[in-house]
Amino acid sequence: MTEPGEVLLELRGVEKNFGGVQAIRGCDFTVRQGAIIGLIGPNGAGKSTTIDVVAGFQKPDAGSIRFDGQEIGGMPAYKVSRLGLMRTFQSAREWAKLTVMENMLVAAPPRDRESVWRAILTPGKLREQEQVDRVLAREVMASLNLIKLKDERAGNLSGGQKRLLEFARILMARPRMVLLDEPLAGVNPVLSGRIADAIKTLREERITVLLVEHN
Repeated sequence: MTEPGEVLLELRGVEKNFGGVQAIRGCDFTVRQGAIIGLIGPNGAGKSTTIDVVAGFQKPDAGSIRFDGQEIGGMPAYKVSRLGLMRTFQSAREWAKLTVMENMLVAAPPRDRESVWRAILTPGKLREQEQVDRVLAREVMASLNLIKLKDERAGNLSGGQKRLLEFARILMARPRMVLLDEPLAGVNPVLSGRIADAIKTLREERITVLLVEHN
């Protein structure tokens, strides 16, 4: 288990090519536990590609990516996320036809609910766990001023509200680290302030943040 302040994410010599275009060349950096780190550069500099490679959405062509001492370069995204490393995207991605509450419940850690046999043999425990998740979801939504929208379909939210829902889902999922790809893009100034506060909340919850943002 990584202690506070120790290196959580480490990139060494990471490279990624798309045909004749080299999107990442010799990328080296570290992120320590509990930090909020900014990844800054002009459009086309390879920031989003770097996040893709770290989170498992792209395979690096060279170099090493280690998360809490474990090599994750080339590991698929679903395995990376199960280690506690998650990412958001420049455009908010929600389950549009589900309500805000249902989006939150989907983001809850699976625990034993991935097992079909447990669902069949212990339905009472699953219902009990869902009630616990609903209580937590309400608390998280209230902290981000989303509680009044809990029964609204997520697809009906504004761009800024969808961003806040992303942060709510992150808090619900309880990752160890999150990669935020331009979370303030296209958001009005009022909601931008709330999103900035949400980023600080992640750190208060001991979630390490790597942030791509122009502002």
